[in-house]
Amino acid sequence: QVQLVESGGGLVQAGGSLRLSCAASGRTVSMYAMGWFRQAPGKEREFVAAITRNGDYTGYVDSVKGRFTISRNNAKNTVYLQLNSLKPEDTAVYYCAASTFGYTINANSYSVWGPGTQVTVSS
Repeated sequence: QVQLVESGGGLVQAGGSLRLSCAASGRTVSMYAMGWFRQAPGKEREFVAAITRNGDYTGYVDSVKGRFTISRNNAKNTVYLQLNSLKPEDTAVYYCAASTFGYTINANSYSVWGPGTQVTVSS
């Protein structure tokens, strides 16, 4: 079973950028499609982005298209989420997750989750 740990969250002003990392251990991350999700206080967990095992396809929720970029470096066993042009409504705990079912935006298809990293965007 792979283990995941996110890093790179923090406090940033609106319009700023952050780069989140998701480091995998235990098994090679190349075996998994990967996704990023987020959950804001009082709200349900939301799909943000996903990427195929070899990185040849990515998908995003409409609210982050053109601002966020998911990528992966299988040699480093790491997945990234670049967050640009951040808005206060992007404030949430961000989670990375691994799926053995291939590319999916369905959270129920992800079997392994990291503990999350907090992103706070001030106005």
